[in-house]
Amino acid sequence: MAIFRFTMKCVLWSIALGSPIFAGWWLYHDSQSASVTWLTDTVKTGSIEITVPATGTLEPSNYVDVGAQVSGQIKTLHVSEGDVVKKGQLLAEIDATVFETEVKRSRASLLSQKAQRDQLVAQLELAESQLERDRRLNARGAVSNDSLKQSETDIVVQSAKLAATEAELQVDEAALEQDLITLSYSQIYAPMDGTITSVEVRVGQTLNASQSAPTLMTISDLSHMTLRANVSEADIQRLSPDMPVRFSTLGNPNDFFYSSLEKVLPTPLVNNDVVLYQVLINVDNQAGHLMDGMSTQVFFIEAQAKDVLIIPLAAISERPRGPVAYIPGQKSASRATTPVKIGLKNRTQVEIISGLSLKDIVIVGRENGTSGEKSISLTGGSSSSRAPMGGRRGL
Repeated sequence: MAIFRFTMKCVLWSIALGSPIFAGWWLYHDSQSASVTWLTDTVKTGSIEITVPATGTLEPSNYVDVGAQVSGQIKTLHVSEGDVVKKGQLLAEIDATVFETEVKRSRASLLSQKAQRDQLVAQLELAESQLERDRRLNARGAVSNDSLKQSETDIVVQSAKLAATEAELQVDEAALEQDLITLSYSQIYAPMDGTITSVEVRVGQTLNASQSAPTLMTISDLSHMTLRANVSEADIQRLSPDMPVRFSTLGNPNDFFYSSLEKVLPTPLVNNDVVLYQVLINVDNQAGHLMDGMSTQVFFIEAQAKDVLIIPLAAISERPRGPVAYIPGQKSASRATTPVKIGLKNRTQVEIISGLSLKDIVIVGRENGTSGEKSISLTGGSSSSRAPMGGRRGL
């Protein structure tokens, strides 16, 4: 009987003391549950990519610096910066007065040599006639052997003079040809089709080509561009030849251009211990939207899937038995999970292979409540975290 009374007292005291505690816990839990507002999203159909980000600069694939091979004053410029030119089009003229004078002098010298050659030819013909006459007379005893020998020597001498004159004539012809070529250098023609991207000289400016060929202007073929991208050493191993590339310019970040990786240059650029490798990408620019020197945001597409089910990465949590997706529970303001099979995932989205259907609602976070109940992503951090763009050498 005493034991029964003691037991009943313990039960009554437990009820008396535990009821307020339980009531307080229930009221607190109910108020917390009622105050939670979940951030939700729906399962959508779209595309997902795993990319390697980089920055780059556009430059012409083919360009040429047009130089001058002769010294002189710029007489005329027939083009200006931005003009489109064709191969063989006249671009500029250098004052050719000096070169024209040299051509006249060479022509005069050549004419003089031709006159001397004609004179020697006539003298040689006369000497040959004299030799024939002396031979006939010598046979009759009318001319001495010494006179015959002199006639034969004259033939040899005249032939040698004619040969020397012929050689000098060839030298003068070559000099005239050289002067004509030099004269032609006073007119600058376009070596290729393209656009004048820079003009380095002005009319009246004097050029000195004695040491090196001065640059007059640059012609660039802007129909084909090269994108020179800088990729961090942490990401360079993820790239491969012919890898798809998507990029946009800083001036129009929502308009993308597509190409493929051409080449990875072996020599890195090291700036403040940050190691970057240059990657070359060929770009077709027939439409003319891209220009020399434009800065770009580049994405090397490592993997991609189109027209698949995708949800925000924050709605996924990885468990020992596999990933699960957060979904609304049956009770108000509650949260549940459902097993899913995932495919590709990037920093913000994940591909759903099975476990969810189109337009299903998933929970991606909470608008208020304790921070300890936020959803967990597969990346182990928030979806806004970014990988470093470069690594330090030796770390």
